[in-house]
Amino acid sequence: MSEPYAATRKIDPSRGATLGDGTPNNNDRVEIGPTQLAFREWQAAGLTLPNLTAMRTFRHHRLTQALVARDYGGLLMFDPLNIRYATDTTNMQLWNSHNPFRACLLCADGHMVMWEYKNSPFLVTFNPLVAELRTGASFFYSVTGDTSANDARTFANQVTEVMRAHAGTNKRLAVDKIMIHGLRALERAGFEVMEGEEVTERTRAIKGPEDIAAMRCAHHACESAIAEMEAYTRTNVPQGNISEDAIWAELHAGNIRRGGEWIETRLLASGPRTNPWFMECGPRIVQNNEIVAFDTDLIGCYGICIDISRSWWIGDRKPRPDMIAAMHHARDHINDHMARLKPGVAIRDLVQHGHQLAPQYWKQKYSCKMHGVGLCDEWPYVPYPDAWVEGSFNHTLEPGMTLCVEALVSPEGGDFSIKIEDQVLITEDGCENLTQYPFDAALMGHT
Repeated sequence: MSEPYAATRKIDPSRGATLGDGTPNNNDRVEIGPTQLAFREWQAAGLTLPNLTAMRTFRHHRLTQALVARDYGGLLMFDPLNIRYATDTTNMQLWNSHNPFRACLLCADGHMVMWEYKNSPFLVTFNPLVAELRTGASFFYSVTGDTSANDARTFANQVTEVMRAHAGTNKRLAVDKIMIHGLRALERAGFEVMEGEEVTERTRAIKGPEDIAAMRCAHHACESAIAEMEAYTRTNVPQGNISEDAIWAELHAGNIRRGGEWIETRLLASGPRTNPWFMECGPRIVQNNEIVAFDTDLIGCYGICIDISRSWWIGDRKPRPDMIAAMHHARDHINDHMARLKPGVAIRDLVQHGHQLAPQYWKQKYSCKMHGVGLCDEWPYVPYPDAWVEGSFNHTLEPGMTLCVEALVSPEGGDFSIKIEDQVLITEDGCENLTQYPFDAALMGHT
């Protein structure tokens, strides 16, 4: 007997109405999410899935509390990742990042309004925390042209209407990334425009239990994709005619196969192109007996960023002694910095103290010792002492923060670099390294 349609239209026919993360078990649903492959791998790994309803409620509560604490009447967001945090909804995220057609207004009383693309309102309605759905937040030049100011004025009138109903006389409005015409229209409407990024970055820095569960799952999915990329690299590079781009495509494919979303950079390089670091991957054919190094910068399952780096020795010979020494120096660097992470530690102290890079590695060091991570690279930022700016990060670590601990060991004038990076959770009494992916045995001198 053929399986009934009611079963085949489920993402997982073995389950009932909902999946393990609390979302609808509907194969034709609007809401994006992990694939069956990801769910199987997480189950095999014994991971606890996030409850997305609880995660959304936690984020909504944190943002609302932040507004009340600052005496702001509302928070107006255009940044797609801030909108993702507030609503857990997406719509053409990369396109939206340079064509701001969506906006979200959260009032201090908790009322949340979403301005969505008029042809796709259904992308928002699955989240009951969005109380009101509107259109008309587009006033970027390629769409509105020389009438952009008029469109911005119309939008500001809508904001005024909502704020009057839900913030009363409080016209202190935090705003993140807004087009110039929009900013001017809000100010002409009488709003005192405050810095929205301070609100969102500080709020997003503390992860709740469901955020952390989502990050663990996303991390496992990312590492599974890395393993596929490594297997492809080790199998194919010795045979010749494999480009950096071909290797990097494996990570993209593995991410998408598991329900991940995109990769923010092209930071994979091989051989002499690893020095200086930050060359983007390209058509270079990777040679046998070379280093391949990469930085994931990956937006994975549940929209969580997994930002880890590894350097691999690909070949049948042993790496040079200076490469092995550099790898150990990099390990010492992140291990020492990680050991300092616990609640109450001042960012200033992390900047001023810790493992020192050797002189030959100093000029080409990474831009920071560590940085926050969540839906992307986030606040806080921990620079090296020579980049410290007084007053920029006078804060301390708190439980629930997640940080990426960095090391770039790149000899000035050399022909290689070592790039490694782990993702860490600040716990109640220390930290937990979320990254399990092994370091290259050959570069560690173990083979």
